[in-house]
This record gives sequence, structure tokens and C-alpha cells, in this order.
Amino acid sequence: MSAIRCEGLSKSFGKVVALRDLDLTVEPKTVFGYLGPNGAGKTTTIRLLVGLARPRRGKAWVAGQEITLGWRFPRQQIGYLPEDPAFYNWMTGQEFLTYVGRLFSIPGGELKRRVAELLELVNLREAAKRRTGGYSKGMRQRLGIAQALINWPSVLFLDEPASGLDPMGRRDVLALIDRLREEATVFMSTHILADVERVCDTIGIINRGQLLMQAGREELREKYASPVFEMEFDKGLGERISGWADDLRRLSWVDRVEAEGDGVRVFAGDVGVAKRELPRLIVASDLALVRYELARPSLEDVFVRLVQRSERR
Repeated sequence: MSAIRCEGLSKSFGKVVALRDLDLTVEPKTVFGYLGPNGAGKTTTIRLLVGLARPRRGKAWVAGQEITLGWRFPRQQIGYLPEDPAFYNWMTGQEFLTYVGRLFSIPGGELKRRVAELLELVNLREAAKRRTGGYSKGMRQRLGIAQALINWPSVLFLDEPASGLDPMGRRDVLALIDRLREEATVFMSTHILADVERVCDTIGIINRGQLLMQAGREELREKYASPVFEMEFDKGLGERISGWADDLRRLSWVDRVEAEGDGVRVFAGDVGVAKRELPRLIVASDLALVRYELARPSLEDVFVRLVQRSERR
């Protein structure tokens, strides 16, 4: 049974279509990365799946129950971290988790053990008796993840969990998410490509309320991205390199060219032609070549290509 399934899920705000006919499946005990630019429809999707909004049409199932019926919503099986989690600043971290646990009617002794377990899990044991108003952004995010886990959920929704964190805070939160796949299915929305590349098993890319694709990380690269030709030239040739890159952009077999400093990256629509023609064009340019490589495409390359294609429709 899928942990999350959507069929034709749609949501509008007046004349603005926030989500259009979403068909989506997330398997149990995986980390699913829901990737898209700001305003793409990620938060709207999560709000529908956690019961904070009702769809205009379509159906969705979470933890085996059809959540779009409303009255059968599986709250005990869901954990949720909003993009900007709110806390009672006068409470300590320990008091806040205890308060949330009581909302789920967890018995006293069991709740005490669960709070201690989660404070250890999110590395807040030493800050447990400090007021949350003095917590850093990273500490607040980790406390938010702990409250989302208090009820032992089978499905965990995290909305931009690493957004706005410094490098150390992001590292800690992503390491925690990587560990959580052992306990629950994690649905994580983000616009940060590096985060998805690091922890996600499967990725869905959304733009303007439409799901562009869903695939495993490696399948995504193989299916949606062509190899990238990377070249590096002698220093001090910036203007000549830029002019040569402009000439490449006019060629019919070239999809995109990125030129920065002494380097050029060529995304070819026809790889076979590129393999034959690029060496000849480099020689004809009389630019001093330092490095030439046919590189594996990154997730960022895939993301940019799919989003740009959807923008042109």
C-alpha cells in the first residue's frame, strides 16, 4: 500500500490555480523530495494532505485512508512541520513537547519517555530546559521536527525544513531527515536542489501547480538530462570565450550554453553531433584548452531544463 496517493487533486484560490490535477504516489519508508520554485504549489499540496485545506476536486489517501472525505482524517498517523513553525516562547523545549504530547493523549509515563527520546534524537537534550524564545533558527527547526514525531507518525510532512538555515543548521536537519526514513515516510518540500540530492530517494518536480515529473534520483538524471560538455580555457580570455559561447548558442544541435569566467558548459540536443563538432570548433577558435570533459548531469541541470520547458508552454 502506498503511504501517499493523489488522484486529480486540484486547488484554486479565486481565479488563481494553485494545484492542477495532481497524480502522485509515495512509497512507504522513503524520503520523497517535492521540488519546485517558490510559488510552485508545494505548500498548497502539503496543506491539502494534512487536512488544513480542502481540494476543489480530486482525491488523496494518506496512511491508507482517504483524507478528502474529511471525517476519517488519520491525524494520529501524520506528523507535520510547517515552513515557519510557531512556539510559545516562554515554554522550554521539554515543556513544549510535553504540551503537544498531551494533545495526542499520550499517557504520562509514556509521554515522559517519548519527550526524552525525541530531545536526544534531535540533539536538544542539553537545551531541553531553555526557553524556546532563545533557540536559534536551527534549534527551532529541530524542535519542530520533534513535535511532528511526538505521536509516532507513519507519514511525516516537512515544508521547507532547511530553508533559512546556516550551513551547520542545514547539515544537522538533513542528517536528521536521513535517519527518519527508518521510522516513517518523509514527504519533504523544498526549493533547495542540494538538499534533495543529499537525502531524497524519489523526487517530484512541480511548477505553476503542475507536476512535471516523478522519478528516482538516478532515473531522473538518465531520463531527463543529456550529458554536459565541460570546457576550461586559459585565464584572461574572458571576452573571447564569451563571444565563442554566443556563436555556439546559434547552432541547431545546442540546447543551452553556460559561460562563466574561463569555463563553458554545453548542453547538446544531439550528443553524437556534439562529440564530432565541439573538438573541431575548439581548434578553430584558437582558444587555449585546459580541460575538456563529458560530464554527468546534475540534478540542477535536470530541474532547470524541466522548469524552463514548462515555462515555454
